[in-house]
Amino acid sequence: MTVRKNQASLTAAEKRRFTDALVQLKRSGRYDDFVTTHNAFIVGDTDNGERTGHRSPSFLPWHRRFLIEFEQALQSVDPAVALPYWDWSTDRTARASLWAPDFLGGTGRSRDGQVMDGPFAASAGNWPISVRVDSRTYLRRSLAGSARELPTRAEVESVLAMETYDMAPWNSSSDGFRNHLEGWRGVNLHNRVHVWVGGQMATGVSPNDPVFWLHHAFIDKLWADWQRRHPGSSYLPLGGTPDVVDLDETMKPWNDVRPAELLDHTAHYTFDTA
Repeated sequence: MTVRKNQASLTAAEKRRFTDALVQLKRSGRYDDFVTTHNAFIVGDTDNGERTGHRSPSFLPWHRRFLIEFEQALQSVDPAVALPYWDWSTDRTARASLWAPDFLGGTGRSRDGQVMDGPFAASAGNWPISVRVDSRTYLRRSLAGSARELPTRAEVESVLAMETYDMAPWNSSSDGFRNHLEGWRGVNLHNRVHVWVGGQMATGVSPNDPVFWLHHAFIDKLWADWQRRHPGSSYLPLGGTPDVVDLDETMKPWNDVRPAELLDHTAHYTFDTA
């Protein structure tokens, strides 16, 4: 069984195997397929039309499936690799261990945001940005540049306390756990982290930055935590809702999986107890 660990507890060997698998997936061209898929849904998901990956109840199951497929792609390179998660409510600064040169590398230089150290720096030659929103072909970050503070544990707890998964109008103006976690309402968890990292993470091509996967692995863990705290609260809507994915409707782009089949993550992986 795959166990997703807190990145802060990874050994040096685990970090190296993870980053090596990322580089191999990038070289094969498969990594960029995931970037392309994510960007297409960012562009296509709107508040007043069809929405699947974002601004909608299926934000969480959609990304769960997306992460499972990516993790399986990594494991096709190295079966020992699992997606780590980044608890940004604890590791809250640009000096946290995940930004060290032996893992993801740090923030970008001031003049253009280019990441200068670690395995994904342009100088290493491993990480050309091919699916992009402008002409720049290097990984960019601006840690704490636009959003000064990452979410606190108290803010996370305030969202985990919400009883209802989602509610009408089922978009970025909705109340409920999903939208407060996604970050369009309230204390803003998920969206704020994307902005805090900056660079490609603040755009639709955010998976270009490997930290995307660690961020979303933690979002996924928070969903699992919420489910455990609220066993009587289910995914909503249950049915008959236009433009969004109901509990038993299939999700694009796969068309072979429904939110109902993704409510239990333990069929695919578990989380450590850290």
